[in-house]
Amino acid sequence: MRKTILAFSFLFVAVIVCANPVDQLLERIDKGASRKFKTQLVRSSQDFFELDQSGDKVVVRGNTWVNIATGINWYLKYHAGIHLSWNGMKASLPHQLPPVRQKEHHETDLTLRYDFNYCTFSYSMAFWDWERWQQEIDWMALHGVNMPLAIVGEECVWRNVLLRLGYTEEEIGRFIAGPAFLAWWEMNNLEGWGGPLPLSWYARQEKLQKQILARMRELGMHPVLPGYSGMVPHDAREKLGLDVADAGLWNGFQRPANLLPTDPRFMEIASLYYKELTRLFGKADYYSMDPFHESNDDSRIDYAEAARVLMAAMKQANPKAVWVVQGWTENPRPQMLDALHEGDIIVLDLFSECRPMWGAPSIWKRENGYGKHQWLFCLLENFGANVGLHGRLDQLINNFYMTKESPLAKHLKGIGFTMEGSENNPVMFELMSELPWLNQYVSKEDWIRGYVRARYGFDDPDVQQAWSILAQSIYNCPVGNNQQGPHESIFCGRPTLNNFQASSWSKMKNYYDPEDTRRAAALMVGVADKYRGNNNFEYDLVDIVRQAVADQARLQYQHTIADYKAFARSAFNADADRFLRLLDMQDRLLGTRSEFRLGSWIEKARRCGTTPEEKDLYEWNARVQITTWGNRYCADTGGLRDYAHKEWQGLLADFYALRWKTYFKALDDQMEALTKPDPELLGSGANSNKTADELFQMALPQEVKLDYYAIEEPWTLKHNSYSSHPVGNPVDLAAEAMRLIGK
Repeated sequence: MRKTILAFSFLFVAVIVCANPVDQLLERIDKGASRKFKTQLVRSSQDFFELDQSGDKVVVRGNTWVNIATGINWYLKYHAGIHLSWNGMKASLPHQLPPVRQKEHHETDLTLRYDFNYCTFSYSMAFWDWERWQQEIDWMALHGVNMPLAIVGEECVWRNVLLRLGYTEEEIGRFIAGPAFLAWWEMNNLEGWGGPLPLSWYARQEKLQKQILARMRELGMHPVLPGYSGMVPHDAREKLGLDVADAGLWNGFQRPANLLPTDPRFMEIASLYYKELTRLFGKADYYSMDPFHESNDDSRIDYAEAARVLMAAMKQANPKAVWVVQGWTENPRPQMLDALHEGDIIVLDLFSECRPMWGAPSIWKRENGYGKHQWLFCLLENFGANVGLHGRLDQLINNFYMTKESPLAKHLKGIGFTMEGSENNPVMFELMSELPWLNQYVSKEDWIRGYVRARYGFDDPDVQQAWSILAQSIYNCPVGNNQQGPHESIFCGRPTLNNFQASSWSKMKNYYDPEDTRRAAALMVGVADKYRGNNNFEYDLVDIVRQAVADQARLQYQHTIADYKAFARSAFNADADRFLRLLDMQDRLLGTRSEFRLGSWIEKARRCGTTPEEKDLYEWNARVQITTWGNRYCADTGGLRDYAHKEWQGLLADFYALRWKTYFKALDDQMEALTKPDPELLGSGANSNKTADELFQMALPQEVKLDYYAIEEPWTLKHNSYSSHPVGNPVDLAAEAMRLIGK
């Protein structure tokens, strides 16, 4: 009997301990941290957190665990000078925390706070393990996220569904994409690229998703699971006799087909999908569906009926569930919104800081916004997980506060982080996370000053000046500039005589003076010796100096091309050599931080494999995604190459440098050839029949035609090792870089 009582008591204590997930979060930040706080879960219909003091303990109250975690993060930043970020989720808290001298209360009506873009799961999270996911869920809780997209393991659901529909493992392997490309398969853009997936992958992802969902639910989050959008394999008409709309190609890739809502088996297949999803991962309050994503209108599709059928299938799985859809280009179609009842759908206004669709001035403005439907104001910020400083501080703040007055924003329910790539520009995501909780309007200047103090735990005038310069320039991309993500590095683009953009869709346009980033970098380097060992400072130091080097390299490139066009061969060789030295400097600088090392990406990929063959497949996925993206046709004609380019140590030295060296040599060879007699102009060569205009054009500088894909693909097939371990000191290498670009 005594053993039974002890066992029961132990169980009861365990439940009590686990009942406060925020204490566990605090322990992951710093062992013993939970004993320094007193957290109080308070019943309230209003989302709030409150900071207070009780004896030697900091009191954090809130109406949800996530709101309490948000309050803890607010305290750490603005009372203790401790900033937790993607580049550092652990901290050493002082033995005695600074007291809260006056009760501080924050509340918000924006009760839904979303996280992730489908692309994030491939561009950033393709190879994450549970340890890394655990850190991300902690980051989400600390930043107020209570509605995260949770699509890990969707391939497991689909594999089981297709097996039940009669597909073989081989056929499934040709349909489901590889780890680095699953997002675009899930969005109905492509089939099979990067696969086939080994069976061990499915087992890994199923286990991982169950861990992710358990932690999210423990914290009181409401995970958004992937719903059924009508996607079927492109051969479903022949294989299953289904009535489908052929979606054609996406940038050269075969797209899955869309099962027409009028097909008599639509509900059967949708029901099969939801039953398998529920069996593996449970029910959800929200389901994400993006039917007809990035596709032209199809006359065979009744979009209103499609919306009704998709909603009916979802409601059959959970009558209380709400559909979450991305507001992106043509989606969601107005016919679909008109066909749905108020409260059935939430639209993610995906690019609210630049191209809002909800009704604010924008090239994507919808006159009536989303009508009767709820929507979230979202920050996209990053495309392709490209590395680079970038932001729209004024636009983000102004567009957010515009919602306070516009009647089109009356159904606004929250905010969202919808970045394609994570772990970059923490300043923008920090601001976005705070906007719902700020009790009054905040100016960009005031907020940046507070952010700098919180981020580094000190207040240095030179560092403040550096950030003031950045906030007025590279972090203030103006209205009318619609570029997608960071100002791209010249190092990462395929070389031409007119290099500007690295990726096809960046829409990049100059909007700041490169001298601004050089000045900011010089200010940071000037005081760097005082702050050696400060993790956030050293991360930002490397990132800011990296941006300055990239910007100065763009100027150096212009000098080099001008030399070529002037036929100044000695100057060309000297300037080309300096450009390559800047590239090498960039590689060494980035090597001082694991976040900027190619090895971090490759090592994660290889760790996912259970056999040498699997490790090689995942490494190939990792290499291809950040370079060619697709096969020759998709990379070149489809324009996908370099979309996910990265300024990373290792990639600069071994991939981008090879392209530039090959190109500069080709230009030099061309100039050398022009110093020799042209055999075609001697005697009756082909050029003797040229017109005067044709001969004039031949006299102008000629673009060198190189087969870049042939240069790039061999690197994607290699398995040479890259390390994630930092080499060199960030402060010392930043100073060396500034000497190279300084005036």
